Amino acid sequence: MNLVKQLGQFPDEKRKEYFNTLSNYKNGKFQNILPTPALLEGESMTKALLGTLRKIDNTSPRTSLPFVTTDLKNLFPEENVMVWFGHSSYFLQVDGKRFLIDPVFSGNASPMPGSIKAFPGADYYKPEHMPDIDFLLISHDHWDHLDYKTVQALKNKVGKVICGLGTGQHFEYWGWNPDKITEKNWWESIDIAEGFRVTLTPARHFSGRLLNRNISLWTSFVLKTPTKNLFLGGDSGYGNHFVEIGEKYGPFDLAIMECGQYNEKWPYIHSLPDQIITEVKELKARNFIPVHHSKFKLAQHTWYEPLELVSKYAEENKQPISLPVIGEKVNLDQLDHSVWKKWWKDYI
Repeated sequence: MNLVKQLGQFPDEKRKEYFNTLSNYKNGKFQNILPTPALLEGESMTKALLGTLRKIDNTSPRTSLPFVTTDLKNLFPEENVMVWFGHSSYFLQVDGKRFLIDPVFSGNASPMPGSIKAFPGADYYKPEHMPDIDFLLISHDHWDHLDYKTVQALKNKVGKVICGLGTGQHFEYWGWNPDKITEKNWWESIDIAEGFRVTLTPARHFSGRLLNRNISLWTSFVLKTPTKNLFLGGDSGYGNHFVEIGEKYGPFDLAIMECGQYNEKWPYIHSLPDQIITEVKELKARNFIPVHHSKFKLAQHTWYEPLELVSKYAEENKQPISLPVIGEKVNLDQLDHSVWKKWWKDYI
């Protein structure tokens, strides 16, 4: 595999000329709304890297994780469902349209073969299991969200790509038709079909596929359909954007929230479990699903800690939460009546 090809491509001059007119782009880089250092004040990258060498038990599962095999190609057209594939990859069929978000089906979340491998059981779903996809949504260009092998295998199945500014350059470099790609800035909306609107909303994170950070935009999404209002979170640390999104576009039937691969030494770019409950409430979401866990080891916590903590905090705050197994259908019409088992407890 050609690593240079996988890296993607810097935004071209036409894009950069436009980016320079934007308030959230400065000195050749996109900017967060709030100042967002990579590390907590007083921490150094050297200390952070040394911390990753510290031995912690159970950062990966001891046994193969459970999954459900759902035939996505033969869903009933009237089914409104979400199916999670581990980490931040998931499928939505809502009001007859099919969406795929941040698919990573190549078995690892790194350009280096054999590194950051998927946990056993968490890598069942592949591009060949996917039906035709109306809209592919990419939250940002990190390797664990934008996977070259996966998107190339899906190219002929995807109708349209929706992503943040600059991310479309990668797709064009990889041979995708520019007419299939829609790039937008935060707070911009696209009417994608009658009764369907996608709005890009802020996240507090960063982008980059190797050493060059923030040359493309990271984002969350609001998906409004004829019968549903959904928040699709992407990666984000806590910030004031959650209140603003909730006020502008809430309340939400469901929020899909990053929960995992966090560290108290870098709290600004990934939310901690107790913050997620605050975010959900600020979004005015009736129910939420935690994702960004149970597939790749990207942080020094036990693999099940995100689920254990966020479910505990949800119970304490009487916040409804949905906890599907990989591949299990979440019925979006029955969220208030579904009962979820704490499945991870059987695999600790």
